[in-house]
Amino acid sequence: MSAGLSPEISIVVPVYNEEPNLQLLIESILDAMRPMGRPFELILIDDGSTDGSQQVLRAMKADNPELRAIFLRRNFGQSAAMTAGFDYARGEIVIAMDGDLQNDPRDIPHMVAKLEEGYDLVSGWRQDRQDPFLSKRLPSMLANWLIRTATGVKLHDYGCSLKAYRGDVAKHLLLYGELHRFIPVLASLYGSRITEVVVTHQPRRMGKSKYGIGRTYRVLLDLLLILFFQKFATRPLQFFGLNGGLLFGIGFVIEVYLTWLKLWRGEDIGGRPLLLLGVLLIITGIVLAGLGLLGELVVRTYYESSGKRVYAVREVLE
Repeated sequence: MSAGLSPEISIVVPVYNEEPNLQLLIESILDAMRPMGRPFELILIDDGSTDGSQQVLRAMKADNPELRAIFLRRNFGQSAAMTAGFDYARGEIVIAMDGDLQNDPRDIPHMVAKLEEGYDLVSGWRQDRQDPFLSKRLPSMLANWLIRTATGVKLHDYGCSLKAYRGDVAKHLLLYGELHRFIPVLASLYGSRITEVVVTHQPRRMGKSKYGIGRTYRVLLDLLLILFFQKFATRPLQFFGLNGGLLFGIGFVIEVYLTWLKLWRGEDIGGRPLLLLGVLLIITGIVLAGLGLLGELVVRTYYESSGKRVYAVREVLE
């Protein structure tokens, strides 16, 4: 980045124990960005690496003024590392990518050009993915189908880290847990215009993947969280209250029916499982309604105390 110029583009790369890849990674990104002729910064977030990654970053920084390195105190996970990068990014355009050399930095200019057509987020699509089928591609295909079907955000590849963002969109993404793979869904909740472009995906050259099929269960749990955010984040009473009311109503009808059998037909209802089911449904319905009211109080307290709004303005025409 030229002295005195604020960066127009920020490249954010979380890394964790990627010592063998770092020098080549940094050089390939710089080689792709410098010919664009636009001021940029390269932010690498070391997510608590225990190998020699920090030493490599310190050495590379000396000869590359565009490089900024952020060292986290421990391994917080990919979502937290990306959030740190977004917070420190100064560019109006933010590019995020993996640090394992499987994303090709030569795709960045094309993604920037696509973003400047009027989109807020351009997501990469690894159409020809170079990963093992059973451990990587098959779980990814299932997850992509499930997320696409459940959320209505129509993309082919949610898990591709190579994405281009408007700066304000990136800074409004609060990522934790495994939510980095749901970024397009979170961005859509913010009202972003999203598109997808085919990008190059390369075989992993050095090191080992830190992630595998074991993530599938966590992805399913986070999907449930995202679906709740998408529909009921600002109105939890509608979710808990409606379901609680439904259960309460079913339980009430069961108990009225049993009461009729007892009083009008003289039948014994004490040993019937239906009696316990009705009581359970009534109690569960009341508990869910109570949770909904508590959720409403938490949501109102959050927005009112933090000064946040339940809307996001794209533009003001005056």
